[in-house]
Amino acid sequence: MNLLSTTPAVLVLEDGRTLTGRAYGAEGETIGEAVFVTGMTGYQETLTDPSYHRQIVVQTAPHIGNTGVNDADDESLRCWVAGYVVRDASRISSNWRATEDLEARLARLGIVGISGVDTRALTLHLRERGAMRMGIFSGEAASRPVSELLAAVTDAPRMSGSELASEVSRDDELVVPAEGEKRFTVVAYDLGIKSETPAQLAARGIEVHVVPATTPYERIAELGADGVFFSNGPGDPATADHQVAVLRRLLAERVPVFGICFGNQLLGRALGFDTYKLKFGHRGMNQPVLDRASGRVEITAQNHGFAVDAPLDGPVDAPADAAFGRVEVSHVCLNDDVVEGLRCLDAPAFSVQFHPESAAGPHDSRGLFDRFVDLMTKSRAAAL
Repeated sequence: MNLLSTTPAVLVLEDGRTLTGRAYGAEGETIGEAVFVTGMTGYQETLTDPSYHRQIVVQTAPHIGNTGVNDADDESLRCWVAGYVVRDASRISSNWRATEDLEARLARLGIVGISGVDTRALTLHLRERGAMRMGIFSGEAASRPVSELLAAVTDAPRMSGSELASEVSRDDELVVPAEGEKRFTVVAYDLGIKSETPAQLAARGIEVHVVPATTPYERIAELGADGVFFSNGPGDPATADHQVAVLRRLLAERVPVFGICFGNQLLGRALGFDTYKLKFGHRGMNQPVLDRASGRVEITAQNHGFAVDAPLDGPVDAPADAAFGRVEVSHVCLNDDVVEGLRCLDAPAFSVQFHPESAAGPHDSRGLFDRFVDLMTKSRAAAL
C-alpha cells in the first residue's frame, strides 16, 4: 500500500486565488502555466508528452494513479510537466502491467504535485478566467507568506512569446526503420514528437528520420525525403520562424507535408495566416471534430493552447504567396468552431490540430497517416 503524503501544500494562481492540499510526488516548488486535461485515462502518456513542457497539468478526472505506471507507455524519455494537480490520488496500484506507483515515480523524477484539491472548481475557474500562471509549493516552501508565493508566480514568464520547441527537441537524428517493405522516406521534425507517431508511420512502410527542430531544408534534400512531417510541441508558434521558412520552401517545391498540432499552426503561418492564444485551450482525449469533407465526426486527442486564425467560409488563396495556391479549413472543433485542420488544394500539404497517433485516446483519426501515404504516392507518380 502506498501511504499518501500528509505534508501541507498550497496552490497559488496568478490572479491571487489559492487552494490547499497535500504534497503529491516530489516536495518543493514549481511554477508553470495552469492547464486542465479532460481525459479520464492516459495520465502516463500525458506526463511524458513534451507538449506539456513548462505547464502544470490539472487532471479533471477525480481518481488518478489507480493503474500505476509501467515501462511501456511513456511517450518520450522523461516527464515534461512542470507540476501535477489531482483530487483523489490512489493509495494503491492495481494493474498487471504496473511496475511502479505513480506518486513514487513523480517523487523519483522530481515532479512537484499537489493532491486533495477541488479540481472541478479549479477547472471552472480556468475556463472562466483563462489559462494563467500557477505555482505549487509544498513542505517548507508552503510556509512562506502567500504574498511572497504570488510574487514568484507573477515573475515567471508567460507562455505567449515563449520558444520551447528547441528545448524539447532531440539533438541528433534518429532513424526508425520501416516495418516490412520500405515504401517511402519521411523526415519528421521533432518539435516535441511522441514515440507513437514514428511508430504509426513505420507501420505503413515508411522509414522515418526524426530530426532536430533546427534542421535546414538542405538536409531534407540530402536524405531524399518523399515527404516531411511536422510534429506536436510546446510554446508559441509565432516564435517558430525557422520551421515556417522551411515549410514555405517545401510548399514552393511541392514536397508532400503533413503537420499535427504545433505542426498545424506552423503550416498555417507558412500559408500566411495568423495564430492566436486560446482562452483555455483543448486538452484531453474526448474533443469532437468535424471532418468537413466527409461529414464525419471524430473524437480526437488534443493538447494545444494556440490556434490558427483562418476563414471557415470556403477556399481562399494562401495569403503568404499566390504560388502556394488555394487552401481551406478541413476540420472544425464542434465545441467552439476553432480551426482543427488545413488542406492545400494546389499543393501536397495538409495538417490537423489534433493527435492522430492517439496515445492515449481513440483511434478515429489514424487514417490520416494513410492519407499522407496517398499524398506521397500521388506525388511520386506525378514526378515520373
